[in-house]
Amino acid sequence: MATVKLIGYENASPEAREVLDDIRKTRGSDFINAFWLALANDPPLLKQVWGEAKSVMATASLLDPLTKEMIYIAVSVTNGCSYCIHSHTAAARAKGMTPDQYAELLKVVSLAAKTNQLVTALQIPVDDVFKVGE
Repeated sequence: MATVKLIGYENASPEAREVLDDIRKTRGSDFINAFWLALANDPPLLKQVWGEAKSVMATASLLDPLTKEMIYIAVSVTNGCSYCIHSHTAAARAKGMTPDQYAELLKVVSLAAKTNQLVTALQIPVDDVFKVGE
């Protein structure tokens, strides 16, 4: 259950509607997910977060859109964000992620989590060859 009321488009302030309209336009869909409807309670925060998300996720860059979504899934798994795992898995599938790619992604996430915990527990020092600028 959300800790704030989800603001439907019809009840959103003009400032929030402007951002919600941009979300729809950018994504080419009338659907606005619950995350954005929760942030609509605070239009300046909604605008800020959407601007950053649009800049990183919806702008052409050196990483293709599917790779960005798969990275987002990996970070969301690591952070334990169920909402983001579901949202970005759906987005990755829409961008062409196959079941085999998803399975491989989860293997990498699982391995990274395990080896990160082992390195942390053993307090293994970073090899000098991996250090930059020292």
